Amino acid sequence: MKYLSLLLFLVSITIAGQNDAIAKDYYNKGEFEKALHEYKKLYAQSSSNINYINQIVSTYQQLEQYDEAETFLLNILERINYPAFFVELGYNFQLKNEPEKANTYYNKALASIDVNPNHVFGIARLFQSHSLLEEAITAYNKAKALKPDFNFNLQMAQIYGEQGDLEKMFTSYIEFAVSSPIALNNVKRAINDFITEDSTNDNNIILRKILLKKLQEDPNLLWNKLLSWLFIQQKDFKKAFAQEKAIFNRESESLSGLEELALIALNDGQEDIALEIFTYLINTAQDIDTQLSAHHNILLLRTKLSNKEDFPNIKAQYNKIFEQYGKLPQTLDLQISYAHFLAFYDDKPEAAAQVLDHALDLPLNALQEAKVKLELGDILLLQEKFNKALIYFSQIQRNLKNSTISQEARFKVAKASYYKGDFKWAESQLNILKSSTSQLIANDALELKLLISDNKYEDSTQTALKLYAKADLLAFQNKKEESIIWLDKILKGHKTEPIVAQALYKQGQLFEEQSHYEGAITNYELIITNYRDGILVDDALFHLANIYIKQFNEPEKAKALLEQIIFNHADSIYFVDARKQYRALRGDAIK
Repeated sequence: MKYLSLLLFLVSITIAGQNDAIAKDYYNKGEFEKALHEYKKLYAQSSSNINYINQIVSTYQQLEQYDEAETFLLNILERINYPAFFVELGYNFQLKNEPEKANTYYNKALASIDVNPNHVFGIARLFQSHSLLEEAITAYNKAKALKPDFNFNLQMAQIYGEQGDLEKMFTSYIEFAVSSPIALNNVKRAINDFITEDSTNDNNIILRKILLKKLQEDPNLLWNKLLSWLFIQQKDFKKAFAQEKAIFNRESESLSGLEELALIALNDGQEDIALEIFTYLINTAQDIDTQLSAHHNILLLRTKLSNKEDFPNIKAQYNKIFEQYGKLPQTLDLQISYAHFLAFYDDKPEAAAQVLDHALDLPLNALQEAKVKLELGDILLLQEKFNKALIYFSQIQRNLKNSTISQEARFKVAKASYYKGDFKWAESQLNILKSSTSQLIANDALELKLLISDNKYEDSTQTALKLYAKADLLAFQNKKEESIIWLDKILKGHKTEPIVAQALYKQGQLFEEQSHYEGAITNYELIITNYRDGILVDDALFHLANIYIKQFNEPEKAKALLEQIIFNHADSIYFVDARKQYRALRGDAIK
């Protein structure tokens, strides 16, 4: 009997849930008569359910049956002590264009807070749902005066935002973060909707002034953290650096904020400030790992920005670090990057291989050993010793099955086969990698798979695809000028084949890396004009827009391109960034 009762109870809950969904569906479709009928049935089964009561009232109002709504609410108020219904009754009179009666009931709702401050939650929520924002604020302030431990900063921030009172909104969000530090990231997300990358935007200025005033009045680290975050959004990394240093000087437990800032600046292309922060980390950090990571990032950056005249100095810096810290497992990442520099920049692959061979003699764990072998395989690919490279990649796959680095090794096996022109074997490996746990590897695998499958049948000899693979290999070998020349062979000799779009895009990227922006513009424009239905058009639009922004300071041209992504390519991976950049270029005053 006990189990039968439980079963009947569960069945009744299921049926009620289904009926609720039916009622909501009718309401959302504007079929209010049907919705009212369903909600009345639900109310008959559960006459104290606040949601059903509210929905019946709302449905009456949608049908303009205000008298029926009034009668229903008055009956409810006789039976249930829930003063929030005074708000609903007042709003019903407002809809009937009887403002005096409406205010009478609004005041009754507010007066009930004096009796029990806990009534504020339902009352303020209903005021806000009917856009009675001043009344909602009055309710919250009244309850807080009676019960100071109540915290309505979050709710009031949202109301001030709806009113467009940005100063009060920012202040309320900030005060909420003070009382609930765990919610700081949520506060940042809420504030982020109202600011832009433009430091001269009115909203940005308001927020900055509030934080600076708070900092003067009370040296709370939260103000420094929010100022640093604001400066990062504005890409003013130098000012963010000053705030992060202030945080570290008072809270010396971690340099993680400075490390993160340096990497953000680096990824945004602000190399000078990134170098300054990494240098500060080297001089300030007490732990060796932080120092080594900073050294590593500095050398990677200097290598990226270098020319042949800089190579002796870069080598000297690597060797100075090895003299200071030793060639130990702790400096393994530096040893690998040094080998990469020797092979791919200084044209000394044999010396690079020696560095890595010595590294393999160190007491490494399986993952560290795999990282060394991965780089050794790359150096062999650089030398076009494909079969020897495959040995190292296969060892990684065998020793660290199903790991991310194993999947990376499989991808390199596919790339080696692709470089050799063995497209069938490359495809078989790429098919496996499409479901890789690493999204980056999966995306790269799918991209290469599509390149091969879309072009291998176009020509029985696969001449154009082989030319492209050769150009791709040259780019991997850091022989960018030669790669550009090989891509030209496709553009001139295979004009009618689909691989032309890919060749234009690859060449455009190489032109950008060579700072040959006019060439890049030409290529991207050809893709946009001639391949507007292809998969690369959004890539071309985004890259072209960024050239106009960063290299030529032509925001109007950039806006037109970003607009095309926003309106014609909503599924593009660039959509979010394009919209953000477009709004910044337009100088939106976000409210």
